[in-house]
Amino acid sequence: MFAAILTTLLFSLSGLSGRRLANHLPASQANLVRLVLATALVGAFSHLYGFGVSGPAFSLLFVSGCIGFGIGDVALFQAYPRIGTRRTMVLVQCLAAPIAALTEWVWLGTVPSAAQGLFGTVILMGVGVALMPGRDAAEPTHGLLAGGLFGLLAALCQAWGAVISRKAYAVAAAHDFVIRGVSGGLNAAYQRLLGGLLVAGVFVLYLKLARRPGLAARPANWRRAWPLVIANGLCGPAFGVACYQWALSAAPTSIVLPIVATTPLIVMPFAHFLEGDKITLRTLLGGALAVGGVVGLTLAG
Repeated sequence: MFAAILTTLLFSLSGLSGRRLANHLPASQANLVRLVLATALVGAFSHLYGFGVSGPAFSLLFVSGCIGFGIGDVALFQAYPRIGTRRTMVLVQCLAAPIAALTEWVWLGTVPSAAQGLFGTVILMGVGVALMPGRDAAEPTHGLLAGGLFGLLAALCQAWGAVISRKAYAVAAAHDFVIRGVSGGLNAAYQRLLGGLLVAGVFVLYLKLARRPGLAARPANWRRAWPLVIANGLCGPAFGVACYQWALSAAPTSIVLPIVATTPLIVMPFAHFLEGDKITLRTLLGGALAVGGVVGLTLAG
């Protein structure tokens, strides 16, 4: 439970730095550079003190990274401009957890308790209430169908990436190959990062060869970008994902994903004070409901 909460805090810091990073680098470049940085850092630790690319779970963790890091992130950034950030976050965060829980039940036979299911639902309801854009919100209205489909794909990838990681830990345990704790999370994160880095690199190469505007729509300002790239890389794909893998190694997706789904709510107060984002009464009520759900889920677990 602690690992899932720590993941949420690190992901929120990653989200804040990512929002600012988008002002200085095109999204595809920013995503690739942060993944390269995180892979180099975590990989150095893994090869020096861990198991590098060895172990019986490598192929599953690599595929998990391709799906969750790679395809999921591409779909996410395609959904943002079509249906808006808030709609995208509601769609992804509120669908990923139940999809993951259902998939894990069917594939791995892991069934959450009634209390865990109840509090997980409360968390997702709170996230939905807090993030749903109001009637006067300036959200895109074009491309709703395409944006919704990309958002659904992102939710599926996030869910299935997490469940495949759970399967990887089961396979490792069956071979008496223990992956647990912070060290295990860092090693698992590295193997997942390799998959995500491959997909991100292929996507950037595709944009460059196709001369799509997404790659060069904004001139790169590397002088301002580098501190944000480092912050985003450390808090997100490096230590954030390491804690995420640590959490998944200890608890099922029905517990981990609802807690991680509160990440946008943690970002909101920081964004309010740092960037002037508006916090409404509905946001506060939804946040309180989600936090109550996290407390209940922690006690139930």
